[in-house]
Amino acid sequence: MSFQLFARSVFTGSEVLENQSIKILDGQIAGMEYAEAGPHEIRVDNLAPGFFDSHINGGEKYYFTERADEETVEDIYTASLKTGSAYVLPTLITSPHENILKGIEATRSFMEKNPGSGVLGMHLEGPYLNPVKRGAHLAGFVRKPLNRELKEIIQLGKGVIRLITIAPEMFTEEQIQMLLDSDITVSAGHSNATYEEATKAFSQGINLVTHLYNAMSAFGHRAPGLVGATFDTDSVYAPLIIDGVHCDFGAASVAYKIKKDKLFLISDALFLGEKVTEFKWGEFDAYLKDGRYTNSDGNLAGATISLPDAVRNAVEIVGIPLQEAIEMATIRPAKALNLANKIGRVDIGYPAVFTTFDDDLKTFKVLKY
Repeated sequence: MSFQLFARSVFTGSEVLENQSIKILDGQIAGMEYAEAGPHEIRVDNLAPGFFDSHINGGEKYYFTERADEETVEDIYTASLKTGSAYVLPTLITSPHENILKGIEATRSFMEKNPGSGVLGMHLEGPYLNPVKRGAHLAGFVRKPLNRELKEIIQLGKGVIRLITIAPEMFTEEQIQMLLDSDITVSAGHSNATYEEATKAFSQGINLVTHLYNAMSAFGHRAPGLVGATFDTDSVYAPLIIDGVHCDFGAASVAYKIKKDKLFLISDALFLGEKVTEFKWGEFDAYLKDGRYTNSDGNLAGATISLPDAVRNAVEIVGIPLQEAIEMATIRPAKALNLANKIGRVDIGYPAVFTTFDDDLKTFKVLKY
């Protein structure tokens, strides 16, 4: 089928074009040119590539780690669509090995049954973390990597696990290389790595960290830590939770000035919509109060914001220009996850999957053809 769409402003992923008529054919962008709005075209104010949230733990009802099944994957996806995110990586955190395999199979099955969905795979956050920086992850499931487990995860997760968070100081060089040689993007997070350990991991090929500042060795003038190594390594991408809780807005401003085009946005939402106010999974618990989820130990247990909320905060509070904030939710995470040839741009040949929004950044919607 063919459609004609008119947008007053198009955020392409590299520039902003005004008054664009976009031709859509069989779900792809077939053409785009400057024009006046036609009488029969679909009209929107601002149009961007579909937002991509690479770190989201639950939807409106279900939490992926507790309930690693297709229904939860669907809940995360549909809840994200409602808020304006078109693409997601459901995130499964530190848990038993059997639960990880269950999450892989659930994600694979959903993707096979729904090939046109925005579920691009999953994010495995743990369990191979540094217990000192485990945050809300349960200590009983945090463990050192075993070669046989890594091989099984790589084999069964092929085409499904897009991203894995590890503490690199807990790994041998050979184990890190095992992951790097797979198609899985490796991120350093929940890590107490020294500056030297972190830069060594970056030089080996890791080019991403997990939620900058959170659950990682902090910057100090005598011990720069993982934060300092991230700031000092231009090639490393750094996602940020701009909610004013996980990251002070001043710290977000500092990161923006240092990381430039390698900074991007995630939600790290425990649940979307703030409909779940209390949650318990074994010894893992979370309580919603004053717009934040915390556990009984007082640690943060995931965010409450959506990715569009993060974009709004980036613009209105941190002062990041709108074009860059949109790129931080689209092309930059796509590049970090090696998906920029498939998503993240409004251009000929790319999917006709868009996030639209009004000028005051209050309403975000997904358009999909």
